[in-house]
Amino acid sequence: MSRGAPRWAAEALDDVLTRVAATHREVGPRFPLFADPDSGRWTTSARGSWTGGFWAGLLWLRARHSGEAAHRAAAGDCTARLGCWVEADTATRGLIHWYGTALADDARSAALRERAARACLAAYDPRLGLVPWGGAFGGPRLVARVDGVPGMVPLLATVDERAAASHLRTHLELCGVDLPAWEYGPGGWVACEAPPPGWSRGRAWLLLALADRPAQLPYVLDALMPDRLVPLADASRPDGPLDTSAAAITALALLKLGRREQAMAVLEELVHGHLAATGRLLDGCYDLDAGTAVRHELVWGTFFLAAGLAVVTGLLDARAV
Repeated sequence: MSRGAPRWAAEALDDVLTRVAATHREVGPRFPLFADPDSGRWTTSARGSWTGGFWAGLLWLRARHSGEAAHRAAAGDCTARLGCWVEADTATRGLIHWYGTALADDARSAALRERAARACLAAYDPRLGLVPWGGAFGGPRLVARVDGVPGMVPLLATVDERAAASHLRTHLELCGVDLPAWEYGPGGWVACEAPPPGWSRGRAWLLLALADRPAQLPYVLDALMPDRLVPLADASRPDGPLDTSAAAITALALLKLGRREQAMAVLEELVHGHLAATGRLLDGCYDLDAGTAVRHELVWGTFFLAAGLAVVTGLLDARAV
């Protein structure tokens, strides 16, 4: 544990990684998506969907924490299974392949990251100035969505810094603070109805994407700063659930920006207010409109909480992820 790190952060990281080990035993070669708040039972995916990289990232973080060869091998095997997404038509390849490989230290994962980066660069549309959202999950493909920005920017930057900067700038100029998605059509860009303007992860994803390049649009950076420690899943529904996953994303972004005091306040609220003794971060909201996993343990929420705790305890450099 680094000097000055609070004991609660180290203990919470131990609890979260103990839960990761239990999850790994439960899901085997499948990928966890979200777990029931009462039973703790995971809903899983064979290929990982858009969240697979976060599970691989958690396994790499466990390997770094334990130093055990078996944990490193398990993380490498999980990352290799993300190869099925390299050619998929989706901007979430940034989330999948950046966060699935950023903490890896093996040649196989590095090769996968390079393949994925070049595939994403091939999908870059210079006319629109971005990698489109894509049609892999259905719906129109010429869409700009905030969750297609984090991960994609550092992934593209490994092969083409100008494409990475353009992808970020275009999304920031379109989405601003509260318009998470736009569709391109004959008349140009039109704002989409979903996700809604008050979507919790809208600001969080953009803040994370901007954290490595805060000079790109500094006025947007200030506007994206959180106004509460754990946001509502939908700001327009004050009686609705919270979204701890958005808070965890924000905490890591704040650490990357050097705003440690703000980040620590968020992390402390998550640990003391929403982390079960079994290492489960509860009160995450997957999809409020669809009623899917609205108060659940979410694999990406766990990843960002674990990464934030790893940074404040000295296990991880914020610039590594």
